[in-house]
Amino acid sequence: MTATSAFFEQLADVGHDPRLCKVRGTIRFDIREGDRVERWLLDIDHGRLRVTRSDAPAEAVITVTADVAEAMSRGEMNGLAGITRGEIMVDGNLALAMRVGRLFPVPPDSRQQAVSGRGE
Repeated sequence: MTATSAFFEQLADVGHDPRLCKVRGTIRFDIREGDRVERWLLDIDHGRLRVTRSDAPAEAVITVTADVAEAMSRGEMNGLAGITRGEIMVDGNLALAMRVGRLFPVPPDSRQQAVSGRGE
């Protein structure tokens, strides 16, 4: 099992995340590896999470390579940094996509900066 699959399956098992209690919308993750595309659809309704494998339309579509998805799922990559570098493409509601970033593990260097108070 990949870190990406484990991440989405964990979200499905949790079923609710209070950090998203004010969020409502759908986000589809299109994860590309060569010619193959793996799709995960996340439906958020005031913190209630429903995860399916679907290519249904969504308010935001996040397109990444399998390597980037793995790094994000392991907490090795910051989503905003990935968007800035062009490694993460967002089509549709960018604000919604940014809010979903809260679900991913925080990169270790970000935790250190938060603890030390330095944002260098």
